[in-house]
Amino acid sequence: MTDEVSFAELVERYRGELRVHCYRMLGSFDEAEDLVQETLLRAWKGLDGFHGRSSMRTWLYRTATNACLDALDGRQRRVLPHHLAPPADPARPEPGRVEVAWLQPFPDRLWEPVAPRSDEPEAAAVARETMELAFLAAIQHLPPRQRAAVILHDALGWPAPQVAAVVEGSAASVNSALQRARATLREHLPPRRAEWAPAAPPTDEERAVLRRYMAAVERGDLAGVADLLAEDVRTTMPPYPVWFAGRAAVLAALATSWDPGSPEYVGAFRMLPTGANGRPAAAAYVRRPGRDTYQPFAIGIVSVARGRIMEITAFHEPALFPAFALPPQLTDELSAPAPSAYA
Repeated sequence: MTDEVSFAELVERYRGELRVHCYRMLGSFDEAEDLVQETLLRAWKGLDGFHGRSSMRTWLYRTATNACLDALDGRQRRVLPHHLAPPADPARPEPGRVEVAWLQPFPDRLWEPVAPRSDEPEAAAVARETMELAFLAAIQHLPPRQRAAVILHDALGWPAPQVAAVVEGSAASVNSALQRARATLREHLPPRRAEWAPAAPPTDEERAVLRRYMAAVERGDLAGVADLLAEDVRTTMPPYPVWFAGRAAVLAALATSWDPGSPEYVGAFRMLPTGANGRPAAAAYVRRPGRDTYQPFAIGIVSVARGRIMEITAFHEPALFPAFALPPQLTDELSAPAPSAYA
């Protein structure tokens, strides 16, 4: 295998899972895309040193991890609004966007583990990976090399000596780093979610709650939304630093932005179901006053428990809509097809 075309064809089947790996390391969908390209370029340039010493997947993961460690050198961790400040008072004016390193969502449509081949038994570990925001946020608290060790060992199932070859340490130092990393993760993870394992797929109940929520938002129905919110619900919308805790605070904030007579009126909404980080999500489009079309506004990941919405993390990043295969705009006359089975 010496020509670039043959190499590209060989590694293309790994592109999706490498994107997931880089995203988990970086917490950024945009940067993960760039790091996959950097990984494949490094792999091509270093092909003469490969010579089948490991599987192609292992070699590419090692290359991707090192590319991510280089990218993370000196970087601040990515966060969500509730990591930065206490909950906001809806009666006070909200600050504008804050350009810090925010965590980004990952489209479910691009997260499809590749079935393992008989010559790559380690590929089965890909199915054990989790993409929940809680894990992505928690792992951001780890130094980059601890982060890499946890992902390679706990998510991908690599033995400590193999991890040590990537993070430039001994097997003993890797095991010590893993112990410290797991203790840190337990401090930042929800109860009973301290194990690195995928969450259950969305249930019919979660999908039904999502549909009811989207319909209520489209109607501007505060009472309908209130019916769906847990008493201790939390809502965030990066890159805006404010966040709200509790049903009353969330409804007070919505009442202002949904009131056509208010100077803070946002506009009318249309919603489409989608999926992000393994959870149901809603893509919100807004029609500003005086406009004819609904433009991309935010992608909200909705967490549901016991029939109520416990958390909504709405990413106000319209530039991410193409990655979710979402329409560039909507109109009242033409409804776009739902791009997700979460409908």
